[in-house]
Formats: sequence, structure tokens, C-alpha cells
Amino acid sequence: MSNPIFPTIYIPHGGGPCFFMDWTRGPADTWDTMKGWLQNLHKILPRKPKAIIVISAHWEEDVIRINSQPHPPLYFDYYGFPPHTYELTYPAPGSPELAKQIQALLKNADIDCALDPDHGYDHGTFVPLKVMFPDADIPVVQVSLQHNLDPVYHIQVGAALQSLREQDIFILGSGMSFHNMDTLMQGQDIGNHAATFDHWLTNTCESKPDERNKRLGNWLNAPSARQAHPREEHLLPLMVVAGAGGNNQGKNIFQDNVMGVNVSAYQFD
Repeated sequence: MSNPIFPTIYIPHGGGPCFFMDWTRGPADTWDTMKGWLQNLHKILPRKPKAIIVISAHWEEDVIRINSQPHPPLYFDYYGFPPHTYELTYPAPGSPELAKQIQALLKNADIDCALDPDHGYDHGTFVPLKVMFPDADIPVVQVSLQHNLDPVYHIQVGAALQSLREQDIFILGSGMSFHNMDTLMQGQDIGNHAATFDHWLTNTCESKPDERNKRLGNWLNAPSARQAHPREEHLLPLMVVAGAGGNNQGKNIFQDNVMGVNVSAYQFD
């Protein structure tokens, strides 16, 4: 009997370095549920990944860029947090070989892309991975978004990469299914918009693959779409993950309520 291929998963990555500090912008346990879930996420994988591909909300380029740095540094691309959060470490190796393989697959699908030998891990990558795989012993390759943020295009990016799942490579999208942080931090009650969009997103991801991708490609027509995502960079990693899911069914594997809004995670297997 052959081994099952790896699922693709879209996760919420929290707020900045929230899992590694005493949270003062709400109840002290604001991020505890999400952190506990991330700590146990490896248990749903069929085995330890040989490598991890991360599509983070925090890297956008004119064309898709692929981190080919063998020892990526960390980018502390968050602001106003305690000093110790700028001293976090995550020494996971990169994989120039996997980066080249990703480049070849994208080019074969007529997707413009380039290797980036200088890029490091932003907080959308190292913060959740430090929780999920604290030993930092699995090679990680980060892949950028394309700055036009076209959802159909990013579904196609994921589809080009889906064969890597058969090589025990874990494709991970890192964002937030709700990301209207300015409004939220102003104390406005937008929980109804968050719940409405979360309900639509779950129904969409759990639809048949063709219908799922069609609806994700037209996500702006969803109820409360712009209230949930004034700008969609935190949603787009889901499109890549869904595309890499191919004909696999999607399912909601985690739900949380953070600061009064619903957030979810999705798996395609």
C-alpha cells in the first residue's frame, strides 16, 4: 500500500510575534488556543516532511520569487513589540535544490518566476514554524505572492506545485482568514462581518474542487468580503494552497475567535 501524499494547509499565523510574548492588547490568553493548535498540527501529517514550502502573506514581488538562500536570515518585519521578540531565532536551513525544482515547475506552467538568493524568512514564516516545528530541522523554502494579488493566478501557482506533495513536501499557506486589523484595533465591532465571511469561506473550501476554485477566484463577490479583507494579501496564500490541493476535498480544520472575530484554517487532502 502506498503512503498517503501530504495535505496542503492554510493556517492563521497570528499577530506579529504574539505566541512568544505576554499579550497586552486583549485578554492574556488571546492567542493561546491558536498556539496550542499549531503546536499539535504536525500530528495530522502522515509523517515528518522532507521539506516545507511556505507561501507567506508578507512577501510580494512583481513576479513570483523563490527563496534559494541556503541559510535564510530572519526578517523582524513587525513593529512596536517587546525587545526580546527581535531576538527570536529559527535556524531552519533553506533548500536551493528545492527552490530550483519549484522554479522549473512554475516555468513549465508558464508562470513568471525567479530565484532569490538573498531573501530570508519573514514573520509569516518563522513565527508559526517556530511553534509548529520548534527543532528547526526541516528545510524551508519561502515563495512570494505576485503583487497584483490575482486570486485565479495564485490558484494556478498552487496547481503547478501540487506534484511536490508526492515527495513528502508540505505546502503551507500562512495568512489570516480575517484581516481587517486597523478597524479591529480601533475597537469597532465587526464580528458579524467576520462570521459572515468565515461561513462563506468554509462553505467555499468544502465545495467540490471546481466549484471551490471558481468561488475563490471570485471571492470579492462574497458577503462581507472587503470588510474581512480591505486588502487581500492575507487571504491569497489560501488560493495557492487550494490550487496545490488539486482535486482533493477541502475542510475546515480549526476555528477560533480572536479579539471578537472568527478565524479559520483549511486543509486539502
